[in-house]
Amino acid sequence: MENFYNAGASMLGMVWPVVWSLLKIIAVLLPLLGCVAYLTLWERKAIGWSQIRPGPNRVGPMGLLTPIADAVKLIFKEIIVPSAANKGLFFLGPIMTIMPALAAWAVVPFGPGAAIADVNAGLLFLMAITSLEVYGVIIAGWASNSKYAFLGALRASAQMVSYEIAMGFCLVVVLMVTGSMNVSAIVTSQEQGWFASHGVNLLSWNWLPLLPIFLVYFISGLAETNRHPFDVVEGESEIVAGHMIEYSGMSFAMFFLAEYANMILVSALAVLMFLGGWSAPISWSLLGMDTPAFIQQTMAFWNWFWLFAKTFFVVTCFLWVRATFPRYRYDQIMRLGWKIFIPVTLVWLVVVGLWIQSPFNIWK
Repeated sequence: MENFYNAGASMLGMVWPVVWSLLKIIAVLLPLLGCVAYLTLWERKAIGWSQIRPGPNRVGPMGLLTPIADAVKLIFKEIIVPSAANKGLFFLGPIMTIMPALAAWAVVPFGPGAAIADVNAGLLFLMAITSLEVYGVIIAGWASNSKYAFLGALRASAQMVSYEIAMGFCLVVVLMVTGSMNVSAIVTSQEQGWFASHGVNLLSWNWLPLLPIFLVYFISGLAETNRHPFDVVEGESEIVAGHMIEYSGMSFAMFFLAEYANMILVSALAVLMFLGGWSAPISWSLLGMDTPAFIQQTMAFWNWFWLFAKTFFVVTCFLWVRATFPRYRYDQIMRLGWKIFIPVTLVWLVVVGLWIQSPFNIWK
């Protein structure tokens, strides 16, 4: 990689840093959009299996071309703008929704320092950029000039802001125990300690000492992404399709792209903050062996593999929750966020602070 960068710098000179940044962005966003497309198929398959039916299986072998057929259908559908809508804001809503979901990946590392921008304030950037999505929802609901869309936007914005607070406190707890806002450094800190030195990396990750915080983060992630059982924004019996009701074609698809991209992002952050990131659950030292040479030579691949496998597991948990639990009432959702999660995270902030200052500090 370093040789490739040096060759590009010698050929293009001062233009190369811009080209290099664009190449990194493309290398992250294109696979991400592919994962988003096929996550829709995986969700439909998983829910089908939970209901003892095969799921989509008509387009291509085992239905593998279904996402492509869906994309073609949405691309060629007409975007109808309501006559009373504010046209400028009507189109700005989907853009404001999907842009933060994609921009947040700029600081997500796929290995040690392997990010578009491996900045020291990466965690702060993530918390700031993901909070912007609520503006897209509000704009979409208001610009549609529909009471159903407006009510859906009010619900969505209140729910997202409420659970952003709990998620933010969860990330602050991780910041306290690691002492860094650099996402790569947070992962590296989970590769240290007594268990990691004995090859049992799984028990040195943050999920074990911070288990209540991890559970609050996961459930808050469901609510933040408007996933079941917190999807009252799309309550069909009350407000039809929420803030998206007046949208069609690709403008409608952009809301769902944002939802699934956010689902992958929240899952990837759960892996990086609590599940050891790209580190393997056990190391070769547990077996009394040195790491084989071919593993060391392909370490970048194995880093990516473990990060992908863990993220896939967390995403599948999102789908499992949808297939299992009934939908909450709106008042139950708000009560859970304000009266349970926020107090729990505040108490754990104090507990972890005292734990760090005590002789039993395990994060030294």
